[in-house]
Amino acid sequence: MDHARSAISNLFGGGPLSYTRFSLTRHMDGDSHVEMKLSEEEEGGENGVTNVHAHVTKPRNRSRNIWCKIAAASLLFLIGFLIGYLSYRGRMQATSTCSGENKACGNIATTPSPGDEYIEPAEPVLYWNDLKTMLSSKLKAVDIDPDSRTSSSYEAGSDEDESLADSIHSRLTNFKLDKVWSDEHYVTLQVPGSSPNKVTIESSTGITTVPQTGYVAYSASATVTGEPVYANYGQAEDFQELKAKKISINGSVVLVRAGKISFAEKVANAEGLNAVGVLIYQESADLSLFGHAHLGTGDPFTPGFPSFNHTQFPPAKSSGLPRIPVQTISAAVAENLLSKMNVEDLPEAWRGMLKYRMRSLSSAGLQVKLEVNNQMVERRIHNIFGVIQGFDEPDRYVVIGAQRDSWGPGAAKAGVGTSMLLELAKAISSMKTSGFKPKRSIVFASWSAGEFGAVGATEWLEGYSASLHSKAFAYINLDAAVLGSRKFKVSASPMLYKVLKQTMMEVKPPLNEEGLYSGDSEWARRIVPFPLDNAALPFLAYAGIPAVSFSFYDNEDGYPYLGTKEDSWKNLLSMSNIKEAFHAAIEVAGQMTIRMTYDHALYLDYEQYNQELLNFIMKISQYRQAMKGMNLTLQWLYTARGDFSRATGALERDFRNADLNNRILSRLMNDRVMKVEYNFLSPYVSPKDVPLRHIIFGSGSHTLSALLDHLSLLRTNPSAFNADLFKNQLALTTWTIQGAANALSGDIWNIDNEF
Repeated sequence: MDHARSAISNLFGGGPLSYTRFSLTRHMDGDSHVEMKLSEEEEGGENGVTNVHAHVTKPRNRSRNIWCKIAAASLLFLIGFLIGYLSYRGRMQATSTCSGENKACGNIATTPSPGDEYIEPAEPVLYWNDLKTMLSSKLKAVDIDPDSRTSSSYEAGSDEDESLADSIHSRLTNFKLDKVWSDEHYVTLQVPGSSPNKVTIESSTGITTVPQTGYVAYSASATVTGEPVYANYGQAEDFQELKAKKISINGSVVLVRAGKISFAEKVANAEGLNAVGVLIYQESADLSLFGHAHLGTGDPFTPGFPSFNHTQFPPAKSSGLPRIPVQTISAAVAENLLSKMNVEDLPEAWRGMLKYRMRSLSSAGLQVKLEVNNQMVERRIHNIFGVIQGFDEPDRYVVIGAQRDSWGPGAAKAGVGTSMLLELAKAISSMKTSGFKPKRSIVFASWSAGEFGAVGATEWLEGYSASLHSKAFAYINLDAAVLGSRKFKVSASPMLYKVLKQTMMEVKPPLNEEGLYSGDSEWARRIVPFPLDNAALPFLAYAGIPAVSFSFYDNEDGYPYLGTKEDSWKNLLSMSNIKEAFHAAIEVAGQMTIRMTYDHALYLDYEQYNQELLNFIMKISQYRQAMKGMNLTLQWLYTARGDFSRATGALERDFRNADLNNRILSRLMNDRVMKVEYNFLSPYVSPKDVPLRHIIFGSGSHTLSALLDHLSLLRTNPSAFNADLFKNQLALTTWTIQGAANALSGDIWNIDNEF
């Protein structure tokens, strides 16, 4: 090397004091490069700093110096090129030698030699279109399994129900889920007694007694007699119509049609007007009908707390249990009863099967005797779970659930949802082998005792409520997802509107090539309220977890066999395009699940609650003048709503400006989003006395709708208005909204209340 240095020095006419050194170094990016240093004999000047101008030798001819510099640069380039080429060729030869089936290379590819840096191959990046295509390909071959429910009944806690639970547990295990387990509860259910329930019609033409095979769970067991009164669907407005016609409900047996609202709501409305009993019939099919009359969800004898072991708890009873007997009757019995009633004009919307009969709303002299002999039983039930754990945040999860039990075969009520649950578990689990790594966990849940008011789901929520609201960020309900194929309806928390809209834009409905969402800006207004017996409701209104439930259907009257012994695969599959609707439904559930588990930010639209609160403000503002007379102002309510709006705006800005690849920062911001729904649960009512505490989707005097209903009495019935009660309602509503705004704001120093 000294000879080479001397030769180069002599070539350029330089003195022996200057030399050029080439240093081959490897940087962290894995590439080699040549570093040139010009230095003095001691590689530095006085202060140890390299000085390329030090010790300049005798002046040379200017032209000669230029040529020398050009020659030096050329030589440096040539040497660098040769070194780079030889290094590249060496790497290529090693790769060629160790590729394919050649086992002689040992660990060359995986164990770098000392001084070399091993670079792990980058994992392929899966974007949304990749994941959507992957999911669709996995779901393409799925189909309804008509052999999955062959028994005539899968009543909760029965041998058939337990056998089906074991089968689901086994299948989830075979799908290679990360963990599969069961959850055991002891619940109180109501079943038919040893003596049949009877309806006796007493008229001037004779007495007719008809035993009934259907029944309504949680009815009072009693025998009552009263004059029959027809009340359409038993809605509040129907009873208002009767009041306007001066037809009394007091002491009567009310006859109502199934539909529009739950059995429990029909019974509560009638009981509130002092009816002694309720009869419910279905027009579209002359079949025995089943339902329940508990105005709530879960085991009504462990309200607000879990039924893990009922012997540990003191006697308790839900306030939502009716005190009057309730019974379902066939359409034939209803027609016989209606034919004996006095002729009277009916409102057009009330006619139904009476369209050409024009029968009466009430009848003098005609009596109905109702005998209900139901009995309470204690049953052990099992919920079955499986989980695909998330890679980044395994303690954050979306829950997908379906009811397993049914009064009859339950093909539409429980079979479709259970099939979708299993197929989704299988498909998403298999996607992991293709590179899909969900950031958050996905929990698959099979509930028991759903027929009795989402008992299994509610008891699970009550058992783990202390942690679920901070871990589960969404619930997708699959019950009765396919009841037809022509139309699509959905119930959802406002926080899930965004993911719903995106999913509806991409999933093709059964009957055409367009998406379920066709650009209608008003689509959200057609989202229907959660029915009381929907299993998604306790997730939202009890636990504060955003929830969604959806269904394909044909007409407003609904699937005629739902809640009957005729809800079989044969009857369901006889309807047109059912299999296409099944594929569309499973795509909807699957896409929502993947969307909410693959991105850094939770796919929850917290800003949508601004519109919900604004709608409430607009309604209550109509009463500002009346409130001034009570020395009340809405200023604090306006401020609370404004604080919530400002908090959502600030969080949106934080998301736009944040580096969401920072896991700690992303998690902190997602935690703020997860608190939104939970903080709309009123902290001022007991979950034992009022389980559905959500101020928008719950039930009770704490809700926004109850406050507005009470305030409306100022115009309709001023004597019934209670000023003190209203002041409490307004104060607690204001502070619930303010609390939600404070929680969304984040740290305490970001909160600025001006009260």
